[in-house]
Amino acid sequence: MSHRPNRRAFLAGAVGGLLSACGWDGGSLLRPRLQGFSRFNDWLGGALLSGSRVAPTYDPSQRSGSFPSYHISGMTPVLADPASWRLEVAGLVERPASLTLDEIRALPGLTYTVEHHCVEGWSAIATWTGLPFRALADSVGARAEARYVRFDSFDSGYYNGWDLEAALHPQTILAYEFNDEVLGPDHGAPLRVYAPHKLGYKLTKYLTRITFTDERPGGYWEDQGYPWYGGV
Repeated sequence: MSHRPNRRAFLAGAVGGLLSACGWDGGSLLRPRLQGFSRFNDWLGGALLSGSRVAPTYDPSQRSGSFPSYHISGMTPVLADPASWRLEVAGLVERPASLTLDEIRALPGLTYTVEHHCVEGWSAIATWTGLPFRALADSVGARAEARYVRFDSFDSGYYNGWDLEAALHPQTILAYEFNDEVLGPDHGAPLRVYAPHKLGYKLTKYLTRITFTDERPGGYWEDQGYPWYGGV
């Protein structure tokens, strides 16, 4: 098993730690320099970690015994009426869509067993199944001017944005199964973003909406100073 704590610590934590520690943003003199370093950090992350580089896969027998859950709501987010849930897909697309979970599951899916990396320093191996994001982008006809995607959730307004290139990576999926079982509330049911080339805070759970856009979205943690790219 390969771990890369030094690179992850630099890419994921260098700016976030400075900007978010104790709520301090650097002050009026230092803030522009820190923000400039954040932009450099995102550029470096994209340059080193983007493209078609594929994360290693594992045998399911190597799955970790535990996989911590995370959400920002005070209690685990659960839909009051799961049957009414829809994934709204809008923005710079030719064919906006409103999809049920059954419609998403009916499309060809992808399953892999990979290592998950959290910005807090832990990692775990798990199996995920879901719809490749590229297939969704193709089905709705993402327009040429779309450069980013925004993911919204029902977890107290949690959201974040990705560059479209990273979203179209062959291992980016909209996951509906975890370790061969239907995705549960602890891990983002009914649908979540998953990709082994991103840190956990970029993998929006409890999805409700995907928006293709030409403007770079922020993010719940990114707006507080965490690196926007968040690559592994």
